[in-house]
Amino acid sequence: MKKLAHPALQIGIAAIGGIVFGLLVGDWAANLKFIGDLFIRLIQMSIVPLVMSSVIVATGSMSGTGTGKIAFRTFKWMIGFSFVAAVTAWALSILIQPGAGMVYTQELDPSLKESAGEALGWQDTLLNFVSTNIFDAMSTATMVPIIVFSLLFGIALRSHINKTGDSGVLSFIDQIQQIVLTMIRLVMLIAPIGVFCLLAALAGDVGFSVVTTALKYLGTTLLGVVIIFALFVVVVSVLTRLSPWKLPNKLAEQTAIAITTTSSAVTFPTVLKNTVEKVGVSQKVANFTLSIGLTMGSYGAVLNYMIVVMFLAQAGGIDLSVGQIALGMGLAILLNMGTITVPGGFPVVAMFLATSLGLPFEAVGLLIAVDWFAGIFRTFLNVNGDTFVAMLVANADDEIDRDVYNGTKTVTAEEIDLDEYRDVMARADQAD
Repeated sequence: MKKLAHPALQIGIAAIGGIVFGLLVGDWAANLKFIGDLFIRLIQMSIVPLVMSSVIVATGSMSGTGTGKIAFRTFKWMIGFSFVAAVTAWALSILIQPGAGMVYTQELDPSLKESAGEALGWQDTLLNFVSTNIFDAMSTATMVPIIVFSLLFGIALRSHINKTGDSGVLSFIDQIQQIVLTMIRLVMLIAPIGVFCLLAALAGDVGFSVVTTALKYLGTTLLGVVIIFALFVVVVSVLTRLSPWKLPNKLAEQTAIAITTTSSAVTFPTVLKNTVEKVGVSQKVANFTLSIGLTMGSYGAVLNYMIVVMFLAQAGGIDLSVGQIALGMGLAILLNMGTITVPGGFPVVAMFLATSLGLPFEAVGLLIAVDWFAGIFRTFLNVNGDTFVAMLVANADDEIDRDVYNGTKTVTAEEIDLDEYRDVMARADQAD
């Protein structure tokens, strides 16, 4: 009975039950849709205060530490691979069309189709990034201007703290963030009911294609993970000139923990230990690169987030403009880099992306239902990607011991104080 208490298992059971119920009763299941819509609205209402507080706290907390060559190389590789992950997700989504099977009998909001079809010039696009009235942007959940305002507010707050030493405002906003997070946790208690009703209505409307669509979405994500992982191996092998055939044994332990726990935070101590003791990366580089990578090296998350954007657009029959695709990639990368961390798990991330790009929400329930499987794929790439980046950074500074990598020398990693990493470990779990 204890296992049934796990939220992911509850949602999984509710998802299967909802699909079966919807297939059995057909159109009648539409009567349950309002309950699912209520669940979605409860998440939506938290997005604006959560994003604002998260951005302000993240930006206002920056102290300017971690500069230098190691930092530059770390961020260079992280941003580069994040961009590749976003482009790969877009390309695979175009080829496989994971959301194309979702055909709705109900009409979408005409304004969504109209706004999605309008390709603004780059000047107007940039101009619309800044709102003349932040409260108006908040009332309509126009996310990009909200993010810009919050970034500027956070920078100004950091400057104020540096001048006065008074961090009272930062602490206050941090408390708001924690309260909104508690709200989301309360809402997620009814997630199984919401998902059941959403998928029952969806299955009753579109029939068995809801199952095949879920498999296409997961298959697209898995294929993307395989491609990015292979690219990592090729780049690391070419630049470090280390044998790629020895990598599976070195990554096996952390991979096993990652895919069984779907948690980068839980896997972090093992990753740090193995990167030093099995791969040969110096303790100095491993400490910095892996701790940064814990929250800013979530390449699996970037890949998955961009697939979500394309899935929702395809499910709603919306053709995204070049500008919207670029914005989707940018948001996926920024979510990964921690600039606009959206705590609260995948449902909030999916709703945030849909809201930011004006996409329909009908298929979000399906994505939530299979997110445990997608989480396995994300965490696998997140965890091993951090080790690969550490190898690339260490190689550039000759901080990788080839004898350790080749197994002819033994070293022991330093003991780590997990309390020091508590905050970043908590944030890392949101990306998984």
